[in-house]
Parts: sequence; C-alpha cells; structure tokens
Amino acid sequence: MTKQRVLSLSILLLVLLFHCITTSAQPAAAPAKPADAPAQLAANPPVQPAKAPSQPAKAPAQSGLIPVQKGPTDVTKILKKAGGYSVFIRLLKSTGVAEQLHGELNDTSIGFTIFAPTDSAFSDLKAGTLNSLSGLQITQLIQFHILNTIVTLSNFQTLSNPVTTEAGDVSENGFPLNVTTAGNQVNISTGLVNTTVGGTVYSDDQLAIYQVSKVLLPLNIFSPKPKVAAAPDADAAESPSGASKVDEAAAVRLCRHEMLASIGVAVIALFVMKGA
Repeated sequence: MTKQRVLSLSILLLVLLFHCITTSAQPAAAPAKPADAPAQLAANPPVQPAKAPSQPAKAPAQSGLIPVQKGPTDVTKILKKAGGYSVFIRLLKSTGVAEQLHGELNDTSIGFTIFAPTDSAFSDLKAGTLNSLSGLQITQLIQFHILNTIVTLSNFQTLSNPVTTEAGDVSENGFPLNVTTAGNQVNISTGLVNTTVGGTVYSDDQLAIYQVSKVLLPLNIFSPKPKVAAAPDADAAESPSGASKVDEAAAVRLCRHEMLASIGVAVIALFVMKGA
C-alpha cells in the first residue's frame, strides 16, 4: 500500500515537472507597438507687405507706356488701362493686396516692382490650379509677384539672388525668386517656372510694372518640402523588450526552484520505498 502511494506521488511530481518545462519554453508575448504620434503641420503665417511711398513725383509720359497718373497711384487702374490683365486684377482685389498697395504707394515713400502675368499666362495653368489653393496661398502667390523696391530695367543686374518678394521667405523650398540678365533680356526663375520680362507696362519714380508671360509659381505652394517622420524614441523602443527579458528570467528561476523541489521529493520517496 505504501509503495502505491509513493508511486502515485512520483507520477504526480513528474507531471508537474513536465508542465514547468513546457511553460518555460513558451516565448513571452511581444508588447504592443506604440501608436505613432500625429505629425504637426507647420503653419505659414501671412506676410504683410512692406511699406511703400507717398505721392509720386510727376514724370513725362514715356513712349509705349501707360502715362504717369495724376493723383493717387492705383495699380489696378493702370493694369485695366493697359488691358489683358483681368485675372491678375481680380486676384489683387480679392486678396486685399491691391488695397494695401494703394495705401502704401500714396502714404509712404517705398517703391514697388510688380511682375504682372497676362490673362493668357493664367490660361496656361493646369485646370483647377487656382481653385485648389487656400485663401492664404492665393495671397502668397500674388505677393510673390511683387518686390518691395523699385527696379528699373537697367538695374536688374544689381539685384542679389534670391530676390526678396512680398511673400517673404527666400530659403530653399520657401519663396526664392532668382533674376538674371543677359544683355537687354531679364530672366526670372522660381525653381518651377522660367520666364522673361516681356516689356514695361508702367514706370515712375515709385512704381514699375513689367509684363510676364507665365505665372510665377513658388516652391512653397506648388512643390512643398516633404515632412520628415519623427525618429522613434530609443527608450520606448527598448523598454518593452527589456521587460520581456525580465519576465523570462523570473519564469526560469521559478521553474528551477520547482524542479529542485520535485527532485527532493522524489529522492525522499525513493528512500521510503527502500525502507519499506
């Protein structure tokens, strides 16, 4: 009877030992991957145009140009009289840039240079281009055609590139505008568009308006720099695996203690059987 009890106890210990070995062999569950943090969008604040000049001095009318205006200088009236700039005029008004220019040209002493795209230049844009832009982007697009200084045809070669426009930032993938000259030709490059100055629409000692046959497309709006994904946190990446290793080590130690206990009981049972 005693031998049967010892034998049953030994079988039970062997079952426990087998269960412990099987449990320790199973890998710990991998920790859940932390959710990616949402990328923050950088907002481009609107750039206020620089101040411009007071009442322009009267100058004699130049051949082939719109005569110098008597009274307050109005950019939209000049372009309307020249003809062929209806889209540019509409955008100047809708963005508020026309009103700002009117106030600054007649209340301050700073000059402006404007590159005015023709209606055909806007017609050459891909369908829906303007409709796809936000109000801020359209304002920046119009400001990109305006220099906050007056530049005559003979002075373009003195400009330092990239040239600062009313749109502001001239850094890479911002609003850089490069102006170069080759003889009497003035070349303009935005990084996306290359064109030349087609002629002078208007000029006095405060304001110069030049015709361009292409809309000047800035990189910041039409080819923005891709956002770089944030690097994963090294501590966060290592902590789950470290916790897993700690759990595995604890399981191994516990199993060893159980094995030693089982072996001890088995030895005692052996001696009892021999005594019986």
